[in-house]
Formats: sequence, structure tokens, C-alpha cells
Amino acid sequence: MEKKEKVYVDDIDRSLYDFRYEEKDVYKVENGLTPDIVNEISEKKHDPEWMREFRLHCLEVYNNRKMADNWGPSIEGLDMDNIITYIRPNTDMKNSWNEVPDDIKNTFEKLGIPDAERKSLAGVGAQYDSEIVYHNVRKEVAEQGVVYTDIESALQDERYAGMIKDHFMKLVPPTDHKFAALHGAVWSGGSFVFVPEGVHLDIPLQSYFRLNAKGAGQFEHTLIIVSDNAYLHFIEGCSAPKYNVANLHAGCVELYVGKNAKLRYSTIENWSKNMYNLNTKRAVVSEGGTIEWVSGSFGSHVSYLYPTSILNGRGSRSEFTGITFAGKGQNLDTGSKVIHNAPDTSSYVNTKSISKSGGISTFRNAVIVNSNAVGAKSSVSCESLMLDSESRSDTIPAIVVNTNDADIGHEAKIGRISDEAVFYLMSRGISEEEAKAMIVRGFADNVSKELPLEYAVEMNNLIRLEMVGSIG
Repeated sequence: MEKKEKVYVDDIDRSLYDFRYEEKDVYKVENGLTPDIVNEISEKKHDPEWMREFRLHCLEVYNNRKMADNWGPSIEGLDMDNIITYIRPNTDMKNSWNEVPDDIKNTFEKLGIPDAERKSLAGVGAQYDSEIVYHNVRKEVAEQGVVYTDIESALQDERYAGMIKDHFMKLVPPTDHKFAALHGAVWSGGSFVFVPEGVHLDIPLQSYFRLNAKGAGQFEHTLIIVSDNAYLHFIEGCSAPKYNVANLHAGCVELYVGKNAKLRYSTIENWSKNMYNLNTKRAVVSEGGTIEWVSGSFGSHVSYLYPTSILNGRGSRSEFTGITFAGKGQNLDTGSKVIHNAPDTSSYVNTKSISKSGGISTFRNAVIVNSNAVGAKSSVSCESLMLDSESRSDTIPAIVVNTNDADIGHEAKIGRISDEAVFYLMSRGISEEEAKAMIVRGFADNVSKELPLEYAVEMNNLIRLEMVGSIG
């Protein structure tokens, strides 16, 4: 009897991201988390007194807060006693790539960041381990009054210090969850963006976060304020090489969108498979404003990621477009949350997930319509594709509606590659391997095309699913 050819899909090729350089940090704190370590980080950061006190308060909240039970994937492999919370690389922040040390500069050159800046970005920030190592913004952008800098420099600048104090961890308070408190205690690096009223940036700003050290955590804080009638597209990229010990990412993103303003926030997260990605992202939107999330989650061993939109103004809206790929050894718990707090608000969620080789992908979504949100509209669509019988995909929706005047819809589809579709393509002269690859690429296409042009090549690299035949 003739043996049938087995077909499988290769994992994402992470060779582009798994390179590493010898650690040449000039300073790092001890492993673990104590008041002395938090004070040490605060001293190295030259924090104002209110920030030092805030860090210690967050540590107290962290120590008193229990882990949530039965929520998502297990994080038993993460031991905070073995995590280094602050590592300073061998450089200060530079405004020219030529001044960045070669090992760090070469890292970002391989990731294509300088090239992207030259071609299509209005400004770039690059973080390496716990510090911003490069930051620059085009002159014509700065002349419009746009502020784009690392958040620590802004905190030292009297023009912006008060603004940061008024907004810092107000959307994501340390009491929100245990890892929000951890972030507040040891945060380091990140970006501050302020777009003045009426200013429309035609080209994006971008920050890229690279974690090079093993056994370390990265805790950057991103704070963006888009004023009334303004527009911004902000791009965030993340990667790390693979180690045989746990690494941690517990960043925080706080976005403030003014009246009739629009913010598009695009993210590609391609952490290595030893990473615990416990990131928190939240936006608040004023009257007539719009927040657009575009999210690609491809890396990490475990992810907890649920960007949240709080629609506080009449007619405000939220859109979330996401794609997740979970391969062997990955348990990615992702989704979104929308809170409708005002009349005539609207939200739209469109997600795709792909799982293979025992990977687990969970889509967790919440839509909350409060009593004053009359006329609210929400549509949620999530589709999952499992490429083998070992993999798993779950959809966990939560919908709470406290008004009789709302239009809410939810649709979920979970399935495998259709044999009929494969047969049809093969009948047109296409091989079985290529037929299945075409179906997978087509499945992800309407989400991936939402990503910015300069990320198109990276996106294609990440989701290129090569069909390979083997006889057996």
C-alpha cells in the first residue's frame, strides 16, 4: 500500500531575531525585588521625589497583591527572584546612529530600524535592555510643536514634568493587577509623545524595544497624548534572542486621545520563546475621537495581552485588528476590551489566530456597555485556524450591556484547513503543499494588510508558512 505524503507547516523563522551579542552592560542591579533595589533604580534614574515614593508604593502594592487564580496560562516558570529588573547598557542616549556603540548599533541595523527611519518615519526611539540608546525626530516635525522623546528626559524637563505627573499610571493604576504594580516599581525607558491641537503627522513615529540580556526584564513605559483635532500613527516593535532561562516583559502603554483626534497604534511583538509577555495597554478617547489598534503577536512562551479602549466621549470609537501565531511551546492569551461610557460610541474588533504543533491560542474579549451609552454599537469577529490535531484554539467572549438601546454583535469561527478548498486548488494544478500555504496566507491577509507599509516585509517574514512534504 502506498504511503501518503505527510504535510506540515514550518514554525516562524526567528533566525532574524535570535542573534545576540556579548553582554557589555556597565551596571545591573541584583536579582529579585526589594525596597533597596527599587531605591537603587530610582537613584540611577535621577527620579524626582514623587516618583521615588510612587515606586515604593507600587512595590508595596505588588507584595500585597495575590496572583489571579484560574485566569489564563500558567506562569509558574517565572520566578521574580531570578529576574534582573534593571540593566544599563554601555552607552548613554545618542541622537546619531554613528555615536551608538557598534554592538548595539549593529543590532538595530540588522532589525532594519535605521533604514526604516531614513525611508518612512518621522522619528525613532530605540531601547536596548533598560535604557533608551537612541532617539531622534525630524526637524520639520519638531517645528510643529510635536514632542517625541524618551519619557525619562521628559520627566527631567520642567516643560513636561507636570504633564507626566498628571498622566503617569492614571489609566493603568498599580492596583489594576500584580504586574501593573511591578511595572510601577521598576519601570525604565519608554517614550513620551505630545501632539498639539490640530497637528496631523503624515508619517509615523516608531519605538523599538530590544532585550539582549538573559534572565532580565524589560519595563518600558509609553505615554502618548494626542490633543484635539490631531492625528498620529505610532509604531511599536519588540524582539529578543532566545535563552534557556525565563525573561520578562511587563511594559505599560497609556494613550490619551482628544476630541475629534485620531491615534493609530501598531505593534509587532516577536519576543523569543523563553519570554513571559505580561504587557498592559490602555487608551481613553474623548468626544468624536478614534483609537485604532493594530496588533501582531508572534513570539513569547506565554502572553497576556488585552489592549483596552475606554470610550468616554459621545461619538468616540475604537477599532482593534489583530493576528496571533502560536507554535510549539507557546500559549498566547490575547484579545481586547472595550468600555462604552458615552452615547453613540462604536467599537469594531477583527482578529485572526493560527496555531500549530501543539501551540495554544486563546482569544479573550470583553465589551461593556454602560447605562449612559445609549445608541452604542459594537461588532466582534474572531476567526481561528488550527493546522493540526495537536493544537488548540479557544474563544472566550464577555458581553455586558446595561442599556436597552444598543446594537451588539459577536461572531466566532474555529476550524481547520478545508479539504474541499485544497482539492479545488489542486484540481487547478497547484500542489497540496502550496494549496495549503495559500489558504493560510489568505486567512491572515485581511488583517496583515492593516499593518504599516514599512512593516510589510517583517510581517511577511513572520507569517511565511512554508509547506514542506516528508515521506512517512
